Amino acid sequence: MNCGKQIIAALACGVIVLQSSVVAGNRIDDDVEEAVQRALDVLATQQKRQGYWEAERGAYRVAMTALAGTAMLAEGSTTTTGRYSLQIQRAVDFLLRHSRENGLIGYQNDGHYTYGHGFSMLFLSQVYGEEEDVQRREEIRKCLTKAVQFCADAQTKLGGWGYVSAKEGRDFDEGSTCITQVQGLRACRNAGIPVSKEIIDRAIKYIENCTKSTGGVMYSIRSGGGERPPITAAALAALFNAGEYDTELIKRMRGFCEKRIWPGKPLKASTGHWHYMHFYYAQVIYRQGGEQWNKYRKEMSGKLLKEVNSGGAWADRQIGTVYATAINCIVLQLDKGYLPIYQR
Repeated sequence: MNCGKQIIAALACGVIVLQSSVVAGNRIDDDVEEAVQRALDVLATQQKRQGYWEAERGAYRVAMTALAGTAMLAEGSTTTTGRYSLQIQRAVDFLLRHSRENGLIGYQNDGHYTYGHGFSMLFLSQVYGEEEDVQRREEIRKCLTKAVQFCADAQTKLGGWGYVSAKEGRDFDEGSTCITQVQGLRACRNAGIPVSKEIIDRAIKYIENCTKSTGGVMYSIRSGGGERPPITAAALAALFNAGEYDTELIKRMRGFCEKRIWPGKPLKASTGHWHYMHFYYAQVIYRQGGEQWNKYRKEMSGKLLKEVNSGGAWADRQIGTVYATAINCIVLQLDKGYLPIYQR
C-alpha cells in the first residue's frame, strides 16, 4: 500500500495479568494513567449510535471500530464489565452485523477492506475469550471461523495479502496488510479458532522474501523499493506473534530497527508514519522486556504526554483523531497485560 494507507494496516493491534498500573510512586506513570483515561473517555464520546468509529471524512469505519474497541479492552473492560463495556458491546454488534456470508468483516466495496478485516479478527478474538453469553459467544465463533477462511482464500500466491483479496486485486501484495492479517490470524488461533499452519508459514515466507540483507522490509515483493522502517517494525511484531523469536531473519530485522528506529534514533526524530511505526515497535520492545522496555516506555510515555491535545486526544493529519488516540492508548497500556495477543 502506499505510505498513507499503510498506516491503517496498521495497525494492528492485540495484552496479560495486571502487573502494576505502571510502577507505583513514579510520577510519569500516574500521569500516563490519567491521560489514557481521559483519551478513552474522548473515544467513548466519538462512537456513533450504530456502534462504529470512523476516520477522517467517514473513512475506515471497520478498522477504526476494531482499533478503538481494542484500546478499551486493553483498559480491562469487557462486554459485560468495566467503564467501557457498553462501547465494546456496540462495537461487537457493529462488526457482527458486517460479517458477510463469504467471511469478510467489512464492506465489499471498500478498496482497502483487508485492514478492517484483520483488525476485526484481532478485536473479536480478544472479546471471544471473555464472552460469557453463550449465544453471543457462538455468534463470534461463527464469525471468526468464516473470517479465517476468507483470509486464507484472500492470500496471494506469494503468501502475502493486498488491499483486497488476491482474486479481486490481481494477486497484488504489500507488507502492511500482510502484518494485519498475520496478527489477526494468530489472535484467532490463540482463542481456539482453527487456523491452518500453512497460511501462517506462507506469510512468514512472504515477509522473509520482502526483507533485504540489511534487515529492512520492502513495501512489496512485486513493487520492490527500499526498506521501510515502519513496515519493518510491523513485520517484526507479526513474526513475534507467529512464534518467531530468535531466527537469523529476526536478528537482522532487530538490528535494522535498532539503527533506524530506536535507540539509534531518538524518539523525537520525525519520520513518516511515526505513530504506526511505534505502535508495532512498542509491541516488540515490550516482549523483550527488561531495562530496554523500561527505558523505551519512559521515553515513549514522555513524548506522548507532551503531544496530547487540550481535548485529551492525539491527532493524526492523515487518518484522524480516532486512529492516533486508539493506537497510542494501546501502547500506553501494554503493561496492564489484559490482551492475550500482546502478552510476553
